[in-house]
Formats: sequence, C-alpha cells, structure tokens
Amino acid sequence: MKSKQMVVLFFAVLLMLSPYQDYDAPQVNASSEHAALKVKISEILSDENLKGAVAGVSIRSAESGELIYENNADIRLEPASNMKLLTAAAALETLGPDYTFTTEVLADGEVKGNKLHGDLYLKGKGDPTLMVEDFEAMAKSLQKAGIREVKGNLIADDSWYDDIPLSEDIAWNDETNYTGSQISALTAAPNEDYDAGTVIVAAYPSDTAGELAEIQVTPKNDYVEIVNEAKTVNSDQSKDISIERKHGTNQIVVKGTIPVDGSRSRSWIAVSEPTGLALNLFRQSLEKEGIKVKGKTATDGKTPKTAELLVSKESIPLEKLFIPFMKLSNNGHAEVLVKEMGKVVHDEGSWDKGLEVVEYFLRENGVDADTMRLRDGSGMSHVNMVPANEISQLLYQVKEKAWFPVYLNSLPVAGNSERF
Repeated sequence: MKSKQMVVLFFAVLLMLSPYQDYDAPQVNASSEHAALKVKISEILSDENLKGAVAGVSIRSAESGELIYENNADIRLEPASNMKLLTAAAALETLGPDYTFTTEVLADGEVKGNKLHGDLYLKGKGDPTLMVEDFEAMAKSLQKAGIREVKGNLIADDSWYDDIPLSEDIAWNDETNYTGSQISALTAAPNEDYDAGTVIVAAYPSDTAGELAEIQVTPKNDYVEIVNEAKTVNSDQSKDISIERKHGTNQIVVKGTIPVDGSRSRSWIAVSEPTGLALNLFRQSLEKEGIKVKGKTATDGKTPKTAELLVSKESIPLEKLFIPFMKLSNNGHAEVLVKEMGKVVHDEGSWDKGLEVVEYFLRENGVDADTMRLRDGSGMSHVNMVPANEISQLLYQVKEKAWFPVYLNSLPVAGNSERF
C-alpha cells in the first residue's frame, strides 16, 4: 500500500457491521452507543497530529443505511487505497468470484517429429499470479507433447490490454517501486503475494569484511542487470543498503554497507517492461526441459488467428486472489482488474474503458458517481477524489449481493495479524 502523509490528508470510512455480529449478544441502547461513538471519534479528530488535516469520516448503519456520524463526509477527498473498495466491488459484480485469467502457449507452424517449424507464442490475458513454477509447468507440457526444438522465434503477446503500462497520474518516484509496478497482460510475480511485474532483490553479508555483499534475485532471471556496489563491513559498523532501479532501464544498483554478521536487506523492485521478464522466465523454463529455441525472442508480437493452442493455464479464481489483493492492498491487482473489466465489457483493456465499468456499477448501485473523479483502480493517483459518504453508501448497498461474503472476507482487519 502506498502510504500517505497524514498532514496532507486523513480519510476514514467506517461501516457499522451489526448484522454480521452474534444475534445472541446483549443489546445496548443504540442512541447511547452512537453518542459515545461520536465522542470518541471527535477526540481522535482533535488530536494534535491531525492539525491542518482534512478528515472525511462517514459511519452508516448496515441495517438501515442511516448515517450515524459524518465529518466532512460530502467533501471530495483523495481516497488513497479506499479506492480499492470501489474497484473490488465492481470486479466481483462484473467478473464474478469464480473468474479466472488464462495464459496460452500457441504454435504458428507445423510440428514434425520433435520440431516446431514456426514460431512459439506466449499469450498473456492478464494473470497477475504467474510464477516460475507456472512457466516450468507449461514448458513441461510441451516437452511431454514431444517438442524438443522451436525452429522459429519465441514471441510474447501482451495485446490483451493496451500498451499503456502506467496510469497517467503516477508520480515519477513511484515508477521503480513495487507499489507502482507496470501493468501488462503478460507478467510474472516473485512469490504468492503476487506482486506482478516485480523482482525481490536481497543483499546478504559475505563471510569476510571487505568483500562485496552477496546478492540474490527472485525469481532468478537474466532480464534485470544487477550492479553490486555493496560492501561487507566489520560487525561494529552500521547497515546502510540502498537497492534502486535506474529509470527507464532494468539496471538495479545495490549500494552501501552490511555488517559481516548483519541481517539481509531486501526490496521489491518494479521492472521496466514486465512482459520481457515473463518471456525470459518462460525461455529459461524451456531450456530446463531441453527445448531449444533457434530463433529470436520478441516481446511485441500478436498471435495469428490461425495459431494452434498447445497449452492453456488458468489462474486461481478472484475469490482467492482477493486475499492478497485486498489484505495486502496490492495496487497492481487493482489496475489489472480495471483493465480486465474494460476488456470483458468493452473489448478494450484500458483504464478509460475499465473505469467506465466501475462508474456504471456505482451508479447502478445507488452511489452518486457525479461526486467522484476516478483515475485509477488502486488509489495511487493523487487526482482521484471521492466523498466518504459515497463509500459508506457503497458498503451498505452491496451487503445483500451474493458475492458479498467474498468481499467481506477480503477486507483487512486492523490488529489481526492474520487479516491485515
């Protein structure tokens, strides 16, 4: 989640979840409970740390929809990751909890003996959960089918979405950070948090002071270039490691010092043009299975309509993806869902068409979209503007949806390590 400075904005949206509590619990006087709640919130908002901040707070009864408390709740404020509440609800309504993403391997040519006389295509359709194991499984399927050599090229096809990798308002200093990872229909994730389009770079001390630190990249690949300038120092010296990617390149520079007995330092780094990372991992997997590619590797291809499907891989359903998406506030997942909704509804995987779907969903469910300005799905844009009352209204409106249990289960719970 992209943290926001409290002095700039404080945004809170609350929903009274009484219908989901134990019905046998002792009942308390609602008016006195509400009065006490108002006092507590007023105390929080008067905290010295919030001096100069604008706080939008909306508390609404889940039973009746009645507003119990509001503070600047009709003022349009930057929602930050509250934006994901809108995106997630629209995705569950539009795509459904069982929706999956498909990745395909196709051949444009004839297989004779153990050779493919033509090009091999890796076609992505938005799956943000692809990991090394998935590329290896697809390569193994080709090996089991008897293919040992590709006479043509290995080509990535990410045309399922448009070719705009970053939302228009993203800050320049977010471009290399995992919270601002580039969006592609064909991408790869380093682990089961599914931070697609990123690599994890870790620096470890060597056994001897004065030597370079040891660098580990996950997933292993030769798509990014590591420039190691980090030194191992004596145990009485401090750890001061920086791991940064140079803008517009995939050169990652590791600098600083790490004590000989110190703990690792690691960072999640967004790669430039993540389609290339996915294709690199697939080529490595083919080589591991003994499949040679005689031609070149290309990332700007489009699969011919006549190509033959060889392997198809389905992602986990949205119901399962929503756990890392919402609980870990994964920005990339939100943007993928926006583009996927645009593709499914309007046959255009873009932010413009996807946000049209989100806005339509909000209007159809009693939310005043005219009060909002939506620019992305994650809340990374500082141009997004949403009133707190409209978010609490959304939460009230969707509680009767068939998919609401999936939505509710995905929400982070403060103070609960298993839920936040």
